[in-house]
Amino acid sequence: MVSSSWAAAHTQAAASRRRGAVLERAILDAALEQLSTVGWNGLTMEGVAAGAQTGKAAVYRRWPSKEDLVADALRAGLPRFGAVPDLGGVREDLLDLCRRARDAMFSPSGFAVRSVIHECDTAQAEHFHTVIFEGVIEPTLEMLREVIERGIERGEVRADAANGFVFDVIPAMMMYRSKVCASEWPDVDLEAMVDQLMVPLLRRSGD
Repeated sequence: MVSSSWAAAHTQAAASRRRGAVLERAILDAALEQLSTVGWNGLTMEGVAAGAQTGKAAVYRRWPSKEDLVADALRAGLPRFGAVPDLGGVREDLLDLCRRARDAMFSPSGFAVRSVIHECDTAQAEHFHTVIFEGVIEPTLEMLREVIERGIERGEVRADAANGFVFDVIPAMMMYRSKVCASEWPDVDLEAMVDQLMVPLLRRSGD
């Protein structure tokens, strides 16, 4: 039988042999895992090193600060939404986008993003603004814009609905209810939001 001490030594030796991109990926994955479980305030460079099965010095050589490490971890692990849905109607397209947003929010990388947004102070948040805006917010708004503009072209949506306030409604509502109301956005709630809020908001007058 292999002793636990031998197994631990073997694991440590294997970890120490990792170099370059393989080791960096392990560190970034460990940082995302820490963010998604203990949050920004609980994340430590020591904890990340332990999660990546490497030494603390290997982490600090690449990222001199917690902020630098988290920015790269978010950049590497941000959720991806894929192609803009085109299911034949604005209601169906919005529901598909909402389901993707919900799944992304409650993925490990989604929890990581939310821990940064909710826990960082203003100065710290500035460090991640570009990463989160370009990697999450801007792509989401662009997909919503395309869905709504396509609805306008089909005659489903009023012509003046393609504006920033309308595009913000779904992301703002989902973030608010997930944080303040602890909602996990089951399908029934997504359908209610689209049917009772978005469809009336987008409807042409007289429809």
